[in-house]
Amino acid sequence: MGRGKDRRDLALRLALTVLAVAATGTVHARVDTTARIGQGESFVPRPDRARMLALGFDSVVADYYWLLAVQLVGGAAGGDGVPTDQLGRLIDVVTTIDPWVDHPYRFAALWLTDDEENVRRANRLLRRGIAYHPADWRNRYHLGFNHFFYLEDNQRAADWLETSIPLDGSPRYLGPLVARLRSERGGLETAAAFLRELARNADDGYARAEYEKSLDEIQVERAARYLDAARDEYGRRFGRDISRVEDLLGGASPVLPFLPPAHPHLEGWKWILDDESGEIVSSFYGSRYRLHAHPTDLQRRERWRALRAATSDGDR
Repeated sequence: MGRGKDRRDLALRLALTVLAVAATGTVHARVDTTARIGQGESFVPRPDRARMLALGFDSVVADYYWLLAVQLVGGAAGGDGVPTDQLGRLIDVVTTIDPWVDHPYRFAALWLTDDEENVRRANRLLRRGIAYHPADWRNRYHLGFNHFFYLEDNQRAADWLETSIPLDGSPRYLGPLVARLRSERGGLETAAAFLRELARNADDGYARAEYEKSLDEIQVERAARYLDAARDEYGRRFGRDISRVEDLLGGASPVLPFLPPAHPHLEGWKWILDDESGEIVSSFYGSRYRLHAHPTDLQRRERWRALRAATSDGDR
């Protein structure tokens, strides 16, 4: 009796397996597995239609389009460049059919960066990823990075990055980065208050140390701004600029009685004039407390600003 039942169960499982294989073949046939990258953009279906044709085999069909996306990028390695509009539509299909996928969201964030429209498309995909993977800090990080690095929206970048700080695995530098972003609009006090709160609530001693180091840098920036004001006063009094920071202490009517420390805890560091910018900087840090961008990135931002302005003028 038991053996007969086992045979029937085995036969049923085999039948279900055959049915699943056949159904999978049907799904692939419906989504046109003969399509090739060389056919151009027209082969990418609408996301809602692709999901309907999946017939419940969401992972199978999503994997199919995901492989097409990877092939698209790989095939562009020859030098023609990635057709990003096509790639964006493929990732949209993948994440619509199976929004629980993981890597495709960040894949889009890395590749859809050639113009502002594609960055915003990547951001929409990342927000979908956050909705289905709320505990993963990486999608939030990429979304915040896009807002800062490409779209120049520092406050929104700070908002998204801040939500990733308490999540498991997030890097310790995110807190200090958010503080810098906040300082661009809210000033040093806003950044310092944010960092003090992070340090007070930090369970990780290494993270707390990172926050405290950033607070030290803010303190040095306050001192540098104090020296900036003294430098302006020096120019008004003597009609010339300083050649070294110590000039603020010299003359019959010195502007300052002494220089503040160039680091709040470490001795031996001094105030210098930066060779390129001419700014007063601490020799410990070598730069001021602000967000820095590479000249290439600044040029790209200028192009996108000009394009936005031209588009806006054309709409009037």
